Amino acid sequence: MLITRVLTALVLIPLVLCALYLLPHSGWVVFAALVTALGAWEWGGLCKLGSAGRIALGVTVGVLVELLAPPEFFVFREPWVWPVLAVATVFWVVVAPLWLKFRWNLQSTALKGCLPGILLLVAAGIALAALRAQAGASGLLAVMVVAWVADTAAYFSGKAFGKHKLAPAISPGKTWEGVAGALIAVGIYVVVMGHVAGIVWWKMLLAGWCLTAVSIVGDLMESLFKRQAGIKDSSQLLPGHGGVLDRVDSLIALLPVAALAWPWLIQA
Repeated sequence: MLITRVLTALVLIPLVLCALYLLPHSGWVVFAALVTALGAWEWGGLCKLGSAGRIALGVTVGVLVELLAPPEFFVFREPWVWPVLAVATVFWVVVAPLWLKFRWNLQSTALKGCLPGILLLVAAGIALAALRAQAGASGLLAVMVVAWVADTAAYFSGKAFGKHKLAPAISPGKTWEGVAGALIAVGIYVVVMGHVAGIVWWKMLLAGWCLTAVSIVGDLMESLFKRQAGIKDSSQLLPGHGGVLDRVDSLIALLPVAALAWPWLIQA
């Protein structure tokens, strides 16, 4: 199992980095559309759709990302970009915590749960295009690393010090001590990155902690949906890792918030 995970990672990491740094903007949009389409296909499984419904959901999201992703220049001048990012942000900051508290069933929401998936995955795709255009490949990578730093720090601090469960009915392994470790690690990371980028430390710290919070919410939401669907992994597309959603659940939540906050973050 470990060997499979390592081999898959050795393929995926160079693939993502090559796409991020080498593709033109139009090619990156296609890449984002493909990733979100695969995520939507898996989302259909969480909604317990049949094969045709899952394919239709994947195609719908992929086409919408391709059509709605902003151009490389004048990114935020497209009239739909701000509203989509804002609605997704409100979902992750306000609706998702309530969803976790009351453990609403995904399949009982609009269109058997498909509508939330379309909104959130399309918003993530738009955010991928917007952030790469605004922040550059390295800036987008730095934003995504926030989720990975948070996840890694939460795992190790939770293992070492975890006593108080964060959401035992949803994800028994997560603890408040893990959350604290994530906030500390991300805080150090973003302050250092802010110094390198010339962004004031308090803005970076506030943004980093907000992104950490929504990344944890995104992780918990997918765990809840998988429990409701009665499955362990969103799919087996990535051997040893599960599915696409299993790898990007935190990023789906983090990216729209980061894209919405980016102009404020870099403002002098």
